[in-house]
Amino acid sequence: MKLFTKAQRDKLIKNHGENENTTQPNEHKVVVKLFNPVGIGTWYLTELNPYTNVAFGLAEIHEKEIGYVDIAELENLKLPMGLKIERDRYSKIDKTLKELL
Repeated sequence: MKLFTKAQRDKLIKNHGENENTTQPNEHKVVVKLFNPVGIGTWYLTELNPYTNVAFGLAEIHEKEIGYVDIAELENLKLPMGLKIERDRYSKIDKTLKELL
């Protein structure tokens, strides 16, 4: 499974572009939720830099932390039973990162 649909990827990149050169960034709503199907680890992403493939969002592993995550790392993470990080296809989160804290 791909971590982003084309529409999600386009929205993440658009959000990144809006906040790239501003001193007052927009509070975007979560575009995509990723999760570890065999353990801890959930990522709520709002932006994606298309040149570095680094996303911005909220990571909830042992505690909640807002910051950056390398998408290539998540894609290449080896989990038990050959599983990979997955996209929550049914997630309907209509909140900003601050609202999730």
